[in-house]
Amino acid sequence: GAGAGAAAAGPLTGLYPPIEPYQTGRLQVSAIHNIYFEQCGNPAGQPVIFVHGGPGGGVGPDDRRFFDPLFYRVILFDQRGAGKSTPHACLEENTTWDLVSDMERIRQHLNIDKWVVFGGSWGSTLALAYAETHAGHVESLILRGIFGLRQKELAFFYQEGASFLFPDYWEGFVEPIPESERHDLMNAYHRRLTGSDKAVQLRCATAWSKWECATSKLFVDPMMVAKADNPEWALAFARIECHYFVNAGFFAYDGQLIAEAHKIKHIPTVIVQGRYDVVCPMYTAWALHRAMPDAKLIVVNDAGHSAKELGITAKLVEACDQYRDYVRKTFGGPSAAPVAASPSSSSRPSSTATSQQQQQHLSPSRYQQSQQSQQQQQGSRPGSAGMSPQRPDTSLSHAPHLRRSQPPGGFSHNILG
Repeated sequence: GAGAGAAAAGPLTGLYPPIEPYQTGRLQVSAIHNIYFEQCGNPAGQPVIFVHGGPGGGVGPDDRRFFDPLFYRVILFDQRGAGKSTPHACLEENTTWDLVSDMERIRQHLNIDKWVVFGGSWGSTLALAYAETHAGHVESLILRGIFGLRQKELAFFYQEGASFLFPDYWEGFVEPIPESERHDLMNAYHRRLTGSDKAVQLRCATAWSKWECATSKLFVDPMMVAKADNPEWALAFARIECHYFVNAGFFAYDGQLIAEAHKIKHIPTVIVQGRYDVVCPMYTAWALHRAMPDAKLIVVNDAGHSAKELGITAKLVEACDQYRDYVRKTFGGPSAAPVAASPSSSSRPSSTATSQQQQQHLSPSRYQQSQQSQQQQQGSRPGSAGMSPQRPDTSLSHAPHLRRSQPPGGFSHNILG
């Protein structure tokens, strides 16, 4: 599941300052669905697409802030039925492969050749499904809280497993379901979330969403739990999640993403995983890492599932910064284009707190070999159509209000390695 805190507001240590989009738009992707998207950062920069969680979580202002706005051209979109996309909470024509197709439509609409794909939780699921289908258009993957949507993963979180760790919140999750139906909680919820009784729908949507919000951090965050009391968000989140889960993610077979990861093992990949993630346990991140041994797996030992936990935030920003540094070192570039920052961005955020996690950098990366070979090549670099091979200069000397007070600590300067 997840992405429960995708639209959370407020300052988050280690992120770049708030920023406003330079473009918002909509795409009619089917007779039914209209997709909201936005772009922020540098219009001539390195494209990166942010893939939100859930499914059904939607994007929020803080999701723009993992990326250096002077280097990255950041594309965010609300998946079918989520956020500002319409119709709200609609399940018709809403499958994994519809969303993969939507990402391709966005890429083509924005005239982008290749982009970095960034996603966590369900966002990692969709990112992997997209990459395994369109590997030629993916420059790099930056993933968090890996979710393979396998039956064993769903059973652990929604039937028995996480319930052993959070029995207090589990009581609230099972409460709307009669005991006679609790042997199959996902299908019991699905019947109610898709039923005609709107009051039952809302009650179940709130209980479903609170379970995930309560379990998404190492320490239960009351503000995240309270998010489930927003009926508009909870209905989309619960209905769309449950729809995908009872349909096994619309995959051809259980475990498809891990089994077919060999198709993308050449793509430079970073995996950031909380050691105590109970929503998407490390079991799946480890399986993906075994299938992609050249990927860099970073285990944050004092974190759960949420991208909003300090150690995970720091490592995600760090991975994006390291890819930026690799491109700058290899390709150079002229001055960066101006960036539309929000009014509050004139104040610098607090520096990243050094959490007590001991990061584990598992396996060497092929990225250093890739860096050496690409430095020897002549000519332009594949990228967005019409983009000069000269990359934007990401020096922040001319825009100090967009500089974090200090980079997140704990990462080596080896590029994705």
